[in-house]
Amino acid sequence: MIKRTIFSDIQGHLDAKEITLITGPRQAGKTTILLQLKDELEKQGKKVMDLNFDIENDKRYIVSQNTLVQEIQKRLGSNGGYVFLDEIQRKANAGIFLKGLYDMRLPYKFVVTGSGSLELKENIHESLAGRKLIFELSTLTFEEFSAYRKEGRVQEPTQGELLDEYLRFGGYPRVVLEPTESGKRRIMGEIYQSYLEKDLMPLIGANKTEAFIQLTRILADQAGKLVNITELSSTLDIASATVKQYLWYLEKTFILRRATPFFRNARKEITKTPLFYFLDLGLRNYSATTFGNSLSSATGGFLFQNFVFNILRTIYADTAATIHFWRTKDKSEVDIIVNRGTDQLPIEVKYSALEIPGIPRSLQSFITKYKPPQALIVHLGKRFETTLDTTRVIFLPYDELISPNIKDLIS
Repeated sequence: MIKRTIFSDIQGHLDAKEITLITGPRQAGKTTILLQLKDELEKQGKKVMDLNFDIENDKRYIVSQNTLVQEIQKRLGSNGGYVFLDEIQRKANAGIFLKGLYDMRLPYKFVVTGSGSLELKENIHESLAGRKLIFELSTLTFEEFSAYRKEGRVQEPTQGELLDEYLRFGGYPRVVLEPTESGKRRIMGEIYQSYLEKDLMPLIGANKTEAFIQLTRILADQAGKLVNITELSSTLDIASATVKQYLWYLEKTFILRRATPFFRNARKEITKTPLFYFLDLGLRNYSATTFGNSLSSATGGFLFQNFVFNILRTIYADTAATIHFWRTKDKSEVDIIVNRGTDQLPIEVKYSALEIPGIPRSLQSFITKYKPPQALIVHLGKRFETTLDTTRVIFLPYDELISPNIKDLIS
């Protein structure tokens, strides 16, 4: 069993009256989390009922709220219990359906899962305002992946071997559990096809998926680079509005995350052109038709930057900080800027083991202009540091980003 760090947080919310809503990409492990929760509750002697709306026989119980309540009372009695509803996005107007159940003030705790299309199609945030707490379950983080791959091994893989495997194959649990490369490739293909058929086609129609697939492939090839909507529109021969709509779908179905530029002076800096990162590197590689391939310095560099972005997104998920990049018209650029409100944390990412404290010219420019208290250069080597003016510049080994003390350093 792969241990998920979010499990204890979800478990701790089971006593709250609000609906516990677990969202995330398809096959990230939401159903497995429900099974684990059910097992723990039943060990405590609690009553649990579970329905999976991917199962045809279970769908008959959600014809109406009354139909579901009658089935709950039949199985759990009238004194309370736990109701698990898996893949609730199969229900039309799922948000309104759940709101009605919550407002009945029933003696049952609802734990619900749904893929990205739940939020996208049913406006669940608006329907369940004040009635739910959302837990977003990603594919395996590098920390979870590393812990699983090391557990019980007589000879643990090296940190470099773990990074290489994670950059090539990503963190989908089924892919990680599969021991062979051919099996990993087959499973990743199934996951991608399932996404297209179950999340995408209901939104755009089967006859429009080719342009969507091509867009995803282009974005995979240029991960971490500026995205020009007009250029994409011309390349794909579709309207700019359609490109924007497809990008929105990719974000809402947990495939991409947008990064916007950090700026204060609109005359000097490019202010509106975003870039996108993939939430799972295996899906990125599959989209780029390079899944499982050995890494070159160029492809490894882009994947490593995406990898660092994803770790930082997790670190700052429950804070007010926002993550950006920095580009200027005179070609100065810094990979990642964490805007913490009162100050900024600039971060350069290097897919190499640095040995001397050389600060890139663009990072020097940012430091000179904004005078941040510290800056990071994340790389494959050892930790050392230097200073530039009043800024502490830390050359940080990437594995320290997942250490328990990292928040003390960069909060």
